[in-house]
Amino acid sequence: MSQSSGPNSAKPAAPPALPDGGLRIVALGGLGEIGRNMAVFEYAGRLLVVDCGVLFPEDEQPGIDLILPDWSAYDDRLDDIEAIVLTHGHEDHIGGVPFLLRDRGDIPIVGSRFTNALIAAKLREHRIKPKLQEVVEGDRVTFGPFELEFFAVNHSIPDAMAVAIRTGAGIVLHTGDFKMDQIPLDNRITDLAGFARLGFEGIDMLMSDSTNAEVPGFVTPESAIGPVLDGVIRDATQRVIVACFASHVHRVQQVLDAAHAHGRKVTYVGRSMVRNMGVATDLGILNVPPGLTVSIDEAAQMPPSKVVIISTGSQGEPLSALARMAARNHRQISIAPEDTVILASSLVPGNETAVFKVINGLNKIGAQVVHKEVALVHVSGHAPAGELLYLLNMTKPSNVMPVHGEWRHLRAHGRLAAKTGVPEQNIVLADDGDVIDLIDGQARITGQIEVGMVYVDGNVVGEVGEDALRDRRILGDEGFIACAVVVSTSNAMIVRPTHVTARGFADDPAVVQVAGPLVDAEVQRQLEDGVTDTHRLAQAARRVLGKWVADTHRRRPMIVPTVLEV
Repeated sequence: MSQSSGPNSAKPAAPPALPDGGLRIVALGGLGEIGRNMAVFEYAGRLLVVDCGVLFPEDEQPGIDLILPDWSAYDDRLDDIEAIVLTHGHEDHIGGVPFLLRDRGDIPIVGSRFTNALIAAKLREHRIKPKLQEVVEGDRVTFGPFELEFFAVNHSIPDAMAVAIRTGAGIVLHTGDFKMDQIPLDNRITDLAGFARLGFEGIDMLMSDSTNAEVPGFVTPESAIGPVLDGVIRDATQRVIVACFASHVHRVQQVLDAAHAHGRKVTYVGRSMVRNMGVATDLGILNVPPGLTVSIDEAAQMPPSKVVIISTGSQGEPLSALARMAARNHRQISIAPEDTVILASSLVPGNETAVFKVINGLNKIGAQVVHKEVALVHVSGHAPAGELLYLLNMTKPSNVMPVHGEWRHLRAHGRLAAKTGVPEQNIVLADDGDVIDLIDGQARITGQIEVGMVYVDGNVVGEVGEDALRDRRILGDEGFIACAVVVSTSNAMIVRPTHVTARGFADDPAVVQVAGPLVDAEVQRQLEDGVTDTHRLAQAARRVLGKWVADTHRRRPMIVPTVLEV
C-alpha cells in the first residue's frame, strides 16, 4: 500500500509542482481521527473543498471549544476556491465553515436542502450571510474545471450525499459518510445503481468512509429501533429522557411516534436540538402530530408520566443539557429516581469516560438507564465491512483512498480494498497534510504540507497553541507555586524574605512556606556573585523551587517566580 510517512518518520519533501493534467488531493483533517473532515482538490490551478468540519476536544486540550482543520497552507489561494461542497450536515463536516468564511465570505456553498438549512442557521449565529446553492441527487453542476455529480446516500442524518468529481485527470467518487440501510425510514436508499453506473464509466479514485471498516457484516436497519423505543416508553412509569445527536432526525421521529402512541407530550432540550428539529419540521422532514410538542416550562409542570424529553448530551459533554439535568443544576429539569434515560447514540472515540461517568451518575440518582449495550437503541450511520466490500466490488475503482477514520479504520479499509483486487500500490493510506497526486490514472503520495491543530478558545481562533495547552495541563494536574523576592541589586541583598504561595498544590498553605529560605539563600548567592539581571535571578529561584518540589513531593507544578528590584 502507498502509505503516509507517519508522524515519527523523517519529514517528506515538499510536493513538486502539479503537472498539467494532474489532480492533487490534500486532506486537511479527517485522516487518523474522527472529525475535522476537509479535503482540498486542485486541478488546472483551481481548488475545490469537500466538507469543512470540526473536531471536539479531549481531556488533554483543556479550555478548548473546537478544533479546526488547518488551511493556512492555502491562505494565499483562498480566491482560487471554486466552491465548498458539503456531503451532509454533521458538525464534523460543516462546523468549520463559519471560520473559513471569515477569511473569504463569498465562497459558494453547495449542499442538499437540509444541509444548507443547517449551515444557514449556524451562519446566522455568526452573522454571516452565505452564498448557498442547493443540489439534489442526480444533479450535475460545474464549478470551474470541476464537474460534480451528486448521489443519494443513507446516513444518520437526512439528505446526505456522495459526490463524483470529474476533471481531465479522471473521476473521483467521494462517498461522504454512508451506510446501506435497505429499508430507511425516509425511503431514500443509497444509490447503488448510480454507483454501479459510475463504476462502469471508470472510477479513478474512490475516497470512502472508513469508520466501521473493522466491523463485520451489514448494518442493522434504523427501523429496528422503533419497537424497542416504543417498548421502553410504554413501560416507563415516570419521565423519559432520550439523549441523542441533535441532527438525528430519524431517531427523533421514532421517539415522537412512540410518545404520541402512549399519550406523552414531548419537549426538546438543548440549543442545537431545538434549532435542528425546528429546521427539520419547517422543511417537512420531521412529522410532528399537532399538539405533541410543548415548551420546557410546560413540561416541567406536567405529571412525569406524561412527558418525554429529547435532549442533547449523549456524549457526556459536561455542559450539555443531560449532564446538567443529571447534576441537578439544570434550570427547569432535574432527573429524579425512577426516571428512564435512553442514550440513543454511539460512543464517539475518546468520549467513553465522560459517557460512563454520566451513566454512573444517573444510576446513583436511581434512574433507569438504557443504552446500546443493554438494548437496541442505536444503530450506526456508517457502513461496516460487508457494505464496504459491496461498494468496492460494485465500483471497481483503480485507486482507493480510505478516509474518515482513525488509523486502525483506514488500515482495515485498505485490507478490504486489497481483498477485492485493488493493487497494493494503488491503495493510498494517507495522513492529514499528505499530498496525493492522481496522474495518468495512478495515485501516489508525492509530499506533505504543514498542517496542525487550530484551536478555538472562546472568540479566539488559532492563538492558543501546544505550549499554552501544556501549561494548562500542568496547572490542572499539578497546580502552581509562586514566589516573590524583593532585592536591592545595588546593595546585593534581599530586602524582604521570599513569600511562597500555592494553588491547586496542597490544602495546607504552610506546606510550601519552608521553601522560602531555600529561595532566599540561592538568590543571595547569585547577588553576591554579581548577578543583577532580575530575569536571571528569577530563573535561579525557579530552579531551586523546582528541585525542592521534585525531591520533597515528587511533583512538577508550574512555578512562577517574580523578582522585584528596589
